[in-house]
Amino acid sequence: MKITRLICALIAVAAASAGASAQNGTMTPYSRYGYGILSDNASAAQRQMGGTGYAMHSGRTINVMNPASYARIDSMTFLFDMGVDLTCLWNEETVDGVRNRSNDFGGGLDYITMQFPLTRGLGMSVGLLPYASTGYAFGNTIENGYDSRSGSGSINQVYAGIGYMPFKGLSVGANVAYMFGTTYNDSYAVTSGGNTSLFERQLSVSDWSVNVGLQYSVAVGRRDLLTFGAVFTPGKNFHGNVEQWAYDQSLDSAPTESEEGIDGRYSSPWSLGVGLGYTFNDRLTVEVDGTYQPWSKAKYNGETGVLNDRYKISAGMQWTPNPRGSYFRRANYRLGAFYNRDYLRVLGNELKDFGIGAGMGFPVPGFKTIVNVGVEWRHRQGSPNALIKENYLNITLGVNFNEMWFRPNKIY
Repeated sequence: MKITRLICALIAVAAASAGASAQNGTMTPYSRYGYGILSDNASAAQRQMGGTGYAMHSGRTINVMNPASYARIDSMTFLFDMGVDLTCLWNEETVDGVRNRSNDFGGGLDYITMQFPLTRGLGMSVGLLPYASTGYAFGNTIENGYDSRSGSGSINQVYAGIGYMPFKGLSVGANVAYMFGTTYNDSYAVTSGGNTSLFERQLSVSDWSVNVGLQYSVAVGRRDLLTFGAVFTPGKNFHGNVEQWAYDQSLDSAPTESEEGIDGRYSSPWSLGVGLGYTFNDRLTVEVDGTYQPWSKAKYNGETGVLNDRYKISAGMQWTPNPRGSYFRRANYRLGAFYNRDYLRVLGNELKDFGIGAGMGFPVPGFKTIVNVGVEWRHRQGSPNALIKENYLNITLGVNFNEMWFRPNKIY
C-alpha cells in the first residue's frame, strides 16, 4: 500500500510539471535582464516569515530550502504542500520630468512539494519549483513609429532530495534537480508607414543541478532549541540553446534565424546560505538567514561581470500560543522581513528590493492539515538611478496536507 501511494504521488508531480511552467505570475520589466527574477524555493509559510528557512525543521512541514530538514519527518507521516499567489503591482517611472504610473495583476501556481519517510531518521522529498521567471510588456514612442517589448516564460525544477540524521541533533541532506524551460524576449518596431521589424530571442535550459545542506541543533535548557543551518550549491555551466529570429518587412526578405548551444557561455555561480534559529518551548521560533551568490563571476552570453553579486538578509518569526489549546491558540502567527541586493544589473544600476510579510496558519478541524494564508509587500527599484519604482502586494495561499499514510493496518 505504501508503494502504491508513493507511485501515485510521483506521477502527480510529473503530470503537474508538464503544465505548471505556464503559471508565471512575474510582471516586471526588470525580468528582461539575465535569466529573469530568481526564486529562493520558499514555501507560502516561509514567505510570510521573510523567506527564512536554512535552520528551519519540523516533522509537519516541508522545507526545500535545506534538504537536511527532510530527516526530521515523523516515521508515519506523508506531507503534501501546494502554493499559489495573487500579485498586485503598482509601478512609477519619471521620464523627462513626467511621472508615469501604471498597475497590473497576476498570479498562479507557485510550487508543488511532497515529503515522506523512508525509515527512521531518513526522509525524502520530491516536487516542482520555479528557478527563474520572465514576464513583462511595455512600449515607447520612437521617431516615425512605435517600439514594443514583451517577455514571458520560466525555468523550472523537478527535484528529489534525501535527508539523513546520523545521530541526534545533526542532519545532512542533498537535492538533485532537473532544470527545464524557455524564456522569450520579443522586440517590435512599427513605423508610421506600416513597416514592421521583429526580433525574438529564446533561451532554453535543459540541465541538472544539486545542492547540499546540514542542520545542527543544541538543546538549551529543558525546553528550548538552538539550530544552525547551512546550504551550499556548486556553480555550474548551463546546457541548452539560444535561438534568435529576426524579420524586417522593409527589406522584403525572409526572416533570419540562428541557433547555438549555451554550453560554456552561460553559467550560475556557487551559492551559500546560512541561518540561525531559536525555538522557545516549541511555541515561538525566530530565525535570521543570510545568502550570498557571486554572480559577477558567472558567464552570461560568454561574458563575466555582466551581473552583480547577490546577497540577501532575512528574518522571521512564528508563534503558536498553545499547540493543544483552543482553535485560535493552535493557529500559527507569522511575521518577517528581508533585504535583497539582486543579481541583475540594469543600465549600469544595481537592483535592490526589500519587503515585509505576515500571515497565519489555520488548522483544519479534525485533521493535521494547515492552510497558510498571508500577505507580502515588496518594493523594488534601481540604484543609484531609481529607474522604475515597483511596489508589490502578494497574497499567498499554501495548503500543507499532513496525512498518516504510513500507519500500519490493524489486524482483527
